[in-house]
Amino acid sequence: MAAKRRKLSNPLALAVLVTLWQGPMHPYEIAQTLRRQGKDTSTKINYGSLYTVVQNLEKHGFVEVADTERKGNRPERTVYGVTAAGREETTEWLSELLARPVKEYPIFETALSLLGALHPDEVVTLLEERVKNLDVQAASERGALEKLYESVPRLFLIEVEYQLHMIEAQAEWVRGFLEEIRKGSMLGVDGWRRFHETGELPPEFT
Repeated sequence: MAAKRRKLSNPLALAVLVTLWQGPMHPYEIAQTLRRQGKDTSTKINYGSLYTVVQNLEKHGFVEVADTERKGNRPERTVYGVTAAGREETTEWLSELLARPVKEYPIFETALSLLGALHPDEVVTLLEERVKNLDVQAASERGALEKLYESVPRLFLIEVEYQLHMIEAQAEWVRGFLEEIRKGSMLGVDGWRRFHETGELPPEFT
């Protein structure tokens, strides 16, 4: 079954909708809440465009003006709340994202698809550096996660757990790939090396 074509597809819009389930807020408060709850580690949040996202949600009937407030001499702020249509959209959209895998395009995957342009020895050096960086990143994430477990319910740390496991899985895969290149057991590695040393493209590469 094909995914439903949505009026809004920006993940930030979904994050805003879910945040407003906690109660009506003005856009600046939404931004503060997203940052405080660590959602900027899992969703690309452009705080400058957040007001536009909220306006688009209002345009499509997913949020509505709930109130206006003024504090001291500050400009008046518009407070938004999620509508019934917005709750329905949130539920459908989130359910779809959880249930249906989609093809994504991580930049590392792009680099892997093009690594033949580099000499195998250079690739080994670069991937060794990547593994070191991944190990440092994993250790940092693991330490932060263990600290967060002390005060934050696990429900709100699931995406951090996922990020940590993806880092560890990537490091494990890169180590295995490095071993294949070093041992020469990777199919095609001899032709790859010969191409960079002679400039001749092996028949199996054409």
